[in-house]
Amino acid sequence: AVAAARALTPEALENPGLTDDSVAAAASRAAAITDVRDLLLAFQRDFAATPPDGAPGAVLDGRDIGTVVCPDADVKLFVDADIEVRAGRRYKELIDRGETTIYARVLQDLKDRDDRDRNRSVAPLKPAADSFVLDTSTLDAENAFRAALAYIESGNTGA
Repeated sequence: AVAAARALTPEALENPGLTDDSVAAAASRAAAITDVRDLLLAFQRDFAATPPDGAPGAVLDGRDIGTVVCPDADVKLFVDADIEVRAGRRYKELIDRGETTIYARVLQDLKDRDDRDRNRSVAPLKPAADSFVLDTSTLDAENAFRAALAYIESGNTGA
């Protein structure tokens, strides 16, 4: 895990396999390994400060981005949804990709990961005090985007 963290490049983030359930589970477990965490934290902070191709900013997605990785970010969104809604979305995503899965297993995997991440001693999963908590339980992707954009355009972000 340490060797993989050391070898990480921005180009590697384009790998479509990073959305696999096995990767999500491994990421949650790797987050508990101090040496891996330190390497990935440095990588994420560098990526946020100097995005590839000179981009003027970066959007980072993760369970401790607003609290640990980029605590001084101009805008912090904590996107969440009811566990059953999240499991249903993930189940549909996996089925649409042609994977064989069972909804109950997807739900249990999410519960296990949430529990592991909320209860870890270092950088537990929680919204930053100054983040906008966006509950997408009843929103489709378009309406979630609109809600996030409305928050950003409101000027109440500190940006």
